[in-house]
Amino acid sequence: MYWNTLAAAALLSQSVSAQNMLRFACSQLTVERADPLVSPGQSPAPHTHQIIGGNSFNLSMDPATYDPAAKSTCTSCTYSEDFSNYWTASLYFKSPENGTFQRVPQFANVGLQQDGGMTVYYMPYSAKNNKMTAFKKGFRMLAGDPMTKKNNRVSICHRCLGNGEGFAPCDSKDTGELPNKFCPGGIRATIIFPSCWDGVNIDSPDHKSHVAYSNSGGLGSQNCPSTHPVPIPQVMYEVMWQTQNYKNTAYYGTNKQPFVYSFGDGVGYGQHGDYLFGWKDDSLQKAMDALPSGKCANANCSVLKIQSGADSMKCKKAQQVVEDVGASGKWIKQLPGGVAVTY
Repeated sequence: MYWNTLAAAALLSQSVSAQNMLRFACSQLTVERADPLVSPGQSPAPHTHQIIGGNSFNLSMDPATYDPAAKSTCTSCTYSEDFSNYWTASLYFKSPENGTFQRVPQFANVGLQQDGGMTVYYMPYSAKNNKMTAFKKGFRMLAGDPMTKKNNRVSICHRCLGNGEGFAPCDSKDTGELPNKFCPGGIRATIIFPSCWDGVNIDSPDHKSHVAYSNSGGLGSQNCPSTHPVPIPQVMYEVMWQTQNYKNTAYYGTNKQPFVYSFGDGVGYGQHGDYLFGWKDDSLQKAMDALPSGKCANANCSVLKIQSGADSMKCKKAQQVVEDVGASGKWIKQLPGGVAVTY
Protein backbone atom coordinates (compact mmCIF):
# COMPACT_ATOMS: atom_id res chain seq x y z
CA MET A 1 0.00 0.00 0.00
CA TYR A 2 2.71 2.46 0.96
CA TRP A 3 4.84 1.72 -2.13
CA ASN A 4 2.02 2.19 -4.68
CA THR A 5 1.36 5.69 -3.40
CA LEU A 6 5.04 6.48 -3.09
CA ALA A 7 5.92 5.31 -6.59
CA ALA A 8 3.23 7.33 -8.29
CA ALA A 9 4.42 10.57 -6.79
CA ALA A 10 8.15 9.91 -7.00
CA LEU A 11 8.35 8.59 -10.53
CA LEU A 12 5.55 10.06 -12.61
CA SER A 13 7.05 13.53 -12.22
CA GLN A 14 10.14 12.21 -13.99
CA SER A 15 8.22 10.26 -16.68
CA VAL A 16 9.49 6.95 -15.41
CA SER A 17 7.22 3.93 -14.97
CA ALA A 18 6.54 2.92 -11.38
CA GLN A 19 7.79 -0.56 -12.32
CA ASN A 20 10.91 0.72 -14.07
CA MET A 21 13.38 -0.13 -11.32
CA LEU A 22 14.72 -2.98 -9.22
CA ARG A 23 13.06 -3.28 -5.81
CA PHE A 24 13.92 -6.40 -3.86
CA ALA A 25 14.39 -7.83 -0.39
CA CYS A 26 17.65 -8.74 1.30
CA SER A 27 17.46 -10.61 4.58
CA GLN A 28 19.84 -10.03 7.45
CA LEU A 29 23.22 -11.71 6.96
CA THR A 30 24.72 -10.76 10.33
CA VAL A 31 24.75 -8.04 13.01
CA GLU A 32 28.12 -7.03 14.38
CA ARG A 33 30.67 -4.27 14.90
CA ALA A 34 32.33 -4.54 11.50
CA ASP A 35 32.82 -1.93 8.76
CA PRO A 36 35.24 -2.78 5.91
CA LEU A 37 34.50 0.53 4.20
CA VAL A 38 35.16 3.12 6.94
CA SER A 39 37.18 0.95 9.35
CA PRO A 40 38.83 -1.75 7.21
CA GLY A 41 40.54 -4.43 9.28
CA GLN A 42 39.44 -2.91 12.58
CA SER A 43 38.10 -5.50 15.02
CA PRO A 44 35.80 -4.39 16.43
CA ALA A 45 34.59 -1.37 14.45
CA PRO A 46 33.25 1.55 16.53
CA HIS A 47 29.56 0.64 16.33
CA THR A 48 27.11 -2.09 15.37
CA HIS A 49 25.83 -2.57 11.84
CA GLN A 50 23.25 -4.84 10.31
CA ILE A 51 24.70 -6.34 7.13
CA ILE A 52 22.97 -7.93 4.13
CA GLY A 53 24.12 -9.53 0.87
CA GLY A 54 26.93 -11.93 0.03
CA ASN A 55 28.32 -14.18 2.76
CA SER A 56 31.94 -13.33 1.91
CA PHE A 57 31.49 -10.12 3.93
CA ASN A 58 34.73 -9.60 5.81
CA LEU A 59 36.52 -7.16 8.08
CA SER A 60 38.87 -6.22 5.24
CA MET A 61 37.69 -6.10 1.62
CA ASP A 62 40.36 -4.37 -0.48
CA PRO A 63 38.67 -3.06 -3.65
CA ALA A 64 41.71 -3.93 -5.76
CA THR A 65 41.68 -7.61 -4.83
CA TYR A 66 38.39 -8.55 -3.17
CA ASP A 67 35.58 -9.77 -5.41
CA PRO A 68 32.46 -10.65 -3.38
CA ALA A 69 30.91 -12.45 -6.37
CA ALA A 70 33.88 -14.80 -6.59
CA LYS A 71 34.25 -15.41 -2.85
CA SER A 72 30.61 -15.70 -1.75
CA THR A 73 28.74 -18.99 -1.72
CA CYS A 74 25.31 -17.47 -1.03
CA THR A 75 23.51 -14.15 -0.80
CA SER A 76 20.68 -13.01 1.44
CA CYS A 77 19.18 -11.01 -1.45
CA THR A 78 16.37 -11.95 -3.84
CA TYR A 79 18.60 -11.80 -6.91
CA SER A 80 21.07 -14.68 -6.59
CA GLU A 81 23.69 -12.91 -8.73
CA ASP A 82 23.86 -10.01 -6.28
CA PHE A 83 26.68 -10.67 -3.82
CA SER A 84 27.05 -6.99 -2.97
CA ASN A 85 27.12 -5.96 0.68
CA TYR A 86 24.85 -3.30 2.09
CA TRP A 87 24.89 -2.17 5.71
CA THR A 88 23.42 0.39 8.08
CA ALA A 89 23.44 1.19 11.77
CA SER A 90 21.21 -0.83 14.09
CA LEU A 91 18.44 0.85 16.09
CA TYR A 92 17.98 0.42 19.85
CA PHE A 93 15.26 1.27 22.33
CA LYS A 94 16.66 2.97 25.43
CA SER A 95 14.50 2.31 28.47
CA PRO A 96 13.47 5.58 30.15
CA GLU A 97 13.04 3.58 33.37
CA ASN A 98 16.51 2.07 33.84
CA GLY A 99 18.64 3.12 30.83
CA THR A 100 19.10 -0.40 29.45
CA PHE A 101 18.91 -1.09 25.72
CA GLN A 102 16.99 -3.47 23.48
CA ARG A 103 17.75 -3.87 19.78
CA VAL A 104 14.64 -2.95 17.80
CA PRO A 105 13.39 -5.83 15.62
CA GLN A 106 12.59 -5.38 11.94
CA PHE A 107 9.81 -6.50 9.64
CA ALA A 108 9.42 -7.12 5.93
CA ASN A 109 8.47 -4.30 3.58
CA VAL A 110 5.20 -4.35 1.66
CA GLY A 111 4.89 -7.37 -0.64
CA LEU A 112 8.31 -8.82 0.19
CA GLN A 113 9.56 -11.82 2.14
CA GLN A 114 12.62 -11.29 4.28
CA ASP A 115 14.17 -11.91 7.69
CA GLY A 116 15.13 -8.50 9.02
CA GLY A 117 17.48 -6.81 6.58
CA MET A 118 16.40 -4.13 4.12
CA THR A 119 14.61 -3.39 0.89
CA VAL A 120 17.09 -2.37 -1.81
CA TYR A 121 16.29 -0.22 -4.85
CA TYR A 122 18.26 0.43 -8.04
CA MET A 123 16.54 3.34 -9.80
CA PRO A 124 17.18 4.98 -13.20
CA TYR A 125 16.39 8.51 -12.07
CA SER A 126 19.44 10.34 -13.40
CA ALA A 127 19.88 8.64 -16.76
CA LYS A 128 18.52 10.16 -19.95
CA ASN A 129 16.35 7.62 -21.77
CA ASN A 130 16.99 5.28 -18.81
CA LYS A 131 20.51 4.53 -20.07
CA MET A 132 23.10 4.30 -17.35
CA THR A 133 26.41 2.75 -16.42
CA ALA A 134 26.36 -0.03 -13.82
CA PHE A 135 28.97 0.03 -11.07
CA LYS A 136 32.43 -1.34 -11.75
CA LYS A 137 34.17 -4.12 -9.85
CA GLY A 138 35.47 -2.81 -6.52
CA PHE A 139 33.05 0.14 -6.44
CA ARG A 140 31.89 1.35 -3.04
CA MET A 141 30.28 4.45 -1.56
CA LEU A 142 28.77 5.94 1.57
CA ALA A 143 25.57 7.95 2.09
CA GLY A 144 24.96 10.01 5.21
CA ASP A 145 27.31 11.01 8.02
CA PRO A 146 27.19 9.48 11.51
CA MET A 147 28.87 12.58 12.94
CA THR A 148 26.45 15.15 11.55
CA LYS A 149 24.09 17.22 13.67
CA LYS A 150 22.37 18.67 10.62
CA ASN A 151 19.04 17.71 9.15
CA ASN A 152 19.45 16.22 5.66
CA ARG A 153 15.89 15.02 5.14
CA VAL A 154 16.15 14.88 1.33
CA SER A 155 18.44 11.85 1.46
CA ILE A 156 18.25 10.52 5.05
CA CYS A 157 14.74 10.38 6.46
CA HIS A 158 12.23 8.61 8.67
CA ARG A 159 8.55 7.92 8.07
CA CYS A 160 6.06 7.36 10.87
CA LEU A 161 3.90 4.56 9.44
CA GLY A 162 0.26 4.27 10.38
CA ASN A 163 0.24 7.84 11.65
CA GLY A 164 -0.01 9.78 8.39
CA GLU A 165 2.19 8.74 5.47
CA GLY A 166 3.88 10.95 2.92
CA PHE A 167 4.41 10.20 -0.75
CA ALA A 168 7.83 10.31 -2.44
CA PRO A 169 10.81 9.06 -0.38
CA CYS A 170 12.08 11.75 1.98
CA ASP A 171 9.30 14.18 1.08
CA SER A 172 8.02 17.03 3.24
CA LYS A 173 5.96 14.65 5.39
CA ASP A 174 9.01 12.64 6.38
CA THR A 175 11.46 13.80 9.03
CA GLY A 176 15.24 13.82 9.14
CA GLU A 177 15.02 12.96 12.82
CA LEU A 178 13.42 9.92 14.40
CA PRO A 179 9.68 10.61 14.92
CA ASN A 180 8.75 12.06 18.31
CA LYS A 181 5.38 10.32 18.36
CA PHE A 182 4.28 6.70 18.57
CA CYS A 183 4.14 5.08 15.13
CA PRO A 184 1.53 2.29 15.13
CA GLY A 185 2.80 0.93 11.79
CA GLY A 186 6.48 1.15 12.73
CA ILE A 187 9.22 3.49 11.48
CA ARG A 188 10.66 3.32 8.00
CA ALA A 189 14.18 4.69 7.59
CA THR A 190 15.21 5.66 4.05
CA ILE A 191 18.77 6.19 2.80
CA ILE A 192 19.24 7.60 -0.71
CA PHE A 193 22.63 7.36 -2.43
CA PRO A 194 24.13 9.64 -5.12
CA SER A 195 23.21 8.98 -8.77
CA CYS A 196 26.25 10.42 -10.60
CA TRP A 197 29.86 9.20 -10.88
CA ASP A 198 33.13 10.87 -11.90
CA GLY A 199 33.72 8.02 -14.35
CA VAL A 200 37.21 7.28 -13.03
CA ASN A 201 37.44 6.33 -9.36
CA ILE A 202 35.76 3.32 -7.79
CA ASP A 203 36.27 4.86 -4.35
CA SER A 204 37.63 7.98 -2.68
CA PRO A 205 39.19 8.70 0.74
CA ASP A 206 35.88 9.92 2.17
CA HIS A 207 33.92 7.32 0.13
CA LYS A 208 31.81 10.18 -1.24
CA SER A 209 33.88 12.48 -3.47
CA HIS A 210 33.83 10.15 -6.50
CA VAL A 211 30.02 10.35 -6.61
CA ALA A 212 27.50 13.19 -6.48
CA TYR A 213 23.80 13.85 -6.18
CA SER A 214 22.29 15.25 -9.35
CA ASN A 215 20.16 17.74 -7.45
CA SER A 216 22.28 18.50 -4.38
CA GLY A 217 20.78 15.58 -2.51
CA GLY A 218 17.89 13.19 -2.63
CA LEU A 219 16.24 11.65 -5.65
CA GLY A 220 18.02 12.35 -8.93
CA SER A 221 16.99 14.41 -11.91
CA GLN A 222 17.94 14.09 -15.57
CA ASN A 223 21.16 16.09 -15.25
CA CYS A 224 24.46 15.10 -13.62
CA PRO A 225 27.00 17.83 -12.74
CA SER A 226 29.96 18.28 -15.08
CA THR A 227 32.33 17.03 -12.37
CA HIS A 228 30.43 13.73 -12.17
CA PRO A 229 28.98 13.27 -15.67
CA VAL A 230 28.27 9.53 -15.64
CA PRO A 231 24.74 8.46 -14.59
CA ILE A 232 24.75 5.42 -12.31
CA PRO A 233 21.84 3.51 -10.78
CA GLN A 234 20.49 5.40 -7.79
CA VAL A 235 20.65 3.02 -4.85
CA MET A 236 18.16 3.41 -2.01
CA TYR A 237 17.67 1.45 1.21
CA GLU A 238 14.47 1.12 3.22
CA VAL A 239 14.67 -0.28 6.74
CA MET A 240 11.45 -1.19 8.52
CA TRP A 241 11.76 -0.86 12.30
CA GLN A 242 9.14 -2.68 14.36
CA THR A 243 8.50 -0.04 17.01
CA GLN A 244 4.90 -1.05 17.76
CA ASN A 245 5.80 -2.56 21.15
CA TYR A 246 7.13 0.75 22.46
CA LYS A 247 3.81 2.55 22.69
CA ASN A 248 3.90 4.15 26.14
CA THR A 249 2.84 7.74 25.44
CA ALA A 250 5.22 8.96 28.15
CA TYR A 251 8.12 8.01 25.86
CA TYR A 252 7.22 10.64 23.28
CA GLY A 253 6.79 14.40 23.13
CA THR A 254 8.48 17.61 21.97
CA ASN A 255 12.11 16.73 21.18
CA LYS A 256 11.54 13.43 22.96
CA GLN A 257 11.52 9.83 21.72
CA PRO A 258 13.06 6.59 23.08
CA PHE A 259 15.16 5.31 20.17
CA VAL A 260 18.88 5.66 19.50
CA TYR A 261 21.11 4.43 16.69
CA SER A 262 24.01 2.13 17.49
CA PHE A 263 26.55 4.93 17.03
CA GLY A 264 24.88 6.90 19.84
CA ASP A 265 22.69 9.25 17.81
CA GLY A 266 19.49 9.88 19.75
CA VAL A 267 18.19 12.33 17.15
CA GLY A 268 18.55 10.38 13.90
CA TYR A 269 20.28 12.86 11.59
CA GLY A 270 23.39 10.67 11.48
CA GLN A 271 21.76 7.57 10.01
CA HIS A 272 23.91 6.34 7.13
CA GLY A 273 24.40 3.52 4.67
CA ASP A 274 27.41 1.75 3.16
CA TYR A 275 27.47 0.11 -0.27
CA LEU A 276 30.02 -2.35 -1.65
CA PHE A 277 29.36 -3.58 -5.19
CA GLY A 278 29.42 -7.32 -5.81
CA TRP A 279 27.08 -8.28 -8.68
CA LYS A 280 28.33 -11.25 -10.69
CA ASP A 281 29.89 -10.49 -14.07
CA ASP A 282 27.74 -8.00 -16.04
CA SER A 283 24.41 -9.03 -14.50
CA LEU A 284 23.60 -5.58 -13.12
CA GLN A 285 24.35 -3.90 -16.46
CA LYS A 286 22.03 -6.38 -18.19
CA ALA A 287 19.29 -5.51 -15.71
CA MET A 288 19.77 -1.77 -16.18
CA ASP A 289 19.68 -2.19 -19.98
CA ALA A 290 16.48 -4.24 -19.69
CA LEU A 291 14.57 -1.74 -17.56
CA PRO A 292 13.05 0.27 -20.44
CA SER A 293 11.79 -2.90 -22.14
CA GLY A 294 9.73 -4.02 -19.18
CA LYS A 295 11.63 -7.30 -18.95
CA CYS A 296 13.12 -6.17 -15.67
CA ALA A 297 10.98 -4.71 -12.91
CA ASN A 298 11.05 -4.77 -9.14
CA ALA A 299 11.75 -8.31 -7.85
CA ASN A 300 10.78 -9.96 -11.15
CA CYS A 301 13.58 -9.35 -13.63
CA SER A 302 13.73 -11.96 -16.39
CA VAL A 303 17.38 -11.27 -17.23
CA LEU A 304 18.46 -12.05 -13.66
CA LYS A 305 18.41 -15.22 -11.57
CA ILE A 306 15.89 -15.14 -8.75
CA GLN A 307 15.99 -17.25 -5.60
CA SER A 308 13.15 -17.88 -3.19
CA GLY A 309 12.66 -15.87 -0.05
CA ALA A 310 13.28 -19.04 1.93
CA ASP A 311 16.67 -19.56 0.26
CA SER A 312 17.71 -15.94 0.78
CA MET A 313 16.81 -16.18 4.47
CA LYS A 314 19.03 -19.27 4.85
CA CYS A 315 22.13 -17.26 3.92
CA LYS A 316 23.76 -16.25 7.21
CA LYS A 317 27.26 -15.50 8.44
CA ALA A 318 28.56 -15.96 11.96
CA GLN A 319 29.89 -12.89 13.72
CA GLN A 320 33.56 -12.21 13.05
CA VAL A 321 33.58 -9.87 16.03
CA VAL A 322 31.90 -12.11 18.58
CA GLU A 323 29.96 -10.12 21.19
CA ASP A 324 26.47 -9.54 22.48
CA VAL A 325 24.88 -6.86 20.30
CA GLY A 326 21.45 -7.39 21.79
CA ALA A 327 19.74 -10.56 20.64
CA SER A 328 16.04 -10.40 19.84
CA GLY A 329 14.11 -9.33 22.92
CA LYS A 330 17.22 -9.26 25.12
CA TRP A 331 18.26 -6.29 27.24
CA ILE A 332 21.85 -5.04 27.44
CA LYS A 333 23.32 -2.50 29.87
CA GLN A 334 25.02 -0.33 27.24
CA LEU A 335 25.31 0.08 23.51
CA PRO A 336 27.91 -2.33 22.07
CA GLY A 337 31.33 -0.79 22.43
CA GLY A 338 30.15 1.41 25.29
CA VAL A 339 29.04 4.09 22.80
CA ALA A 340 27.62 7.14 24.60
CA VAL A 341 24.21 8.49 23.62
CA THR A 342 24.03 12.08 22.36
CA TYR A 343 21.08 14.28 21.48
